[in-house]
Amino acid sequence: MTSCICTSLRRRNTRLLLLAAVLLMASVPAWSQSCALCYTQAAQSTTRFIQALRSGILILVIPPVFMSVGFTVMAYRKRNRYHSEQSERNNGW
Repeated sequence: MTSCICTSLRRRNTRLLLLAAVLLMASVPAWSQSCALCYTQAAQSTTRFIQALRSGILILVIPPVFMSVGFTVMAYRKRNRYHSEQSERNNGW
């Protein structure tokens, strides 16, 4: 019995370690996305241009964040609706 539990825990830990390694390796390309031209333009720019760049980044980030939060809230509110409808149908038999 204990060997079965140990094997199960080893498999689980191995899977978690593999998942962590994959996630870490997937983030490496995201770090290398900085464009040399964008970097040099931002380095040579004025304060007004840097502020406009920051505002543009915020404008591009905010809508997807709100959409993700909206979908999460909607899924949370409707999480048990399907199962409750199925149980009502089965109880009516």
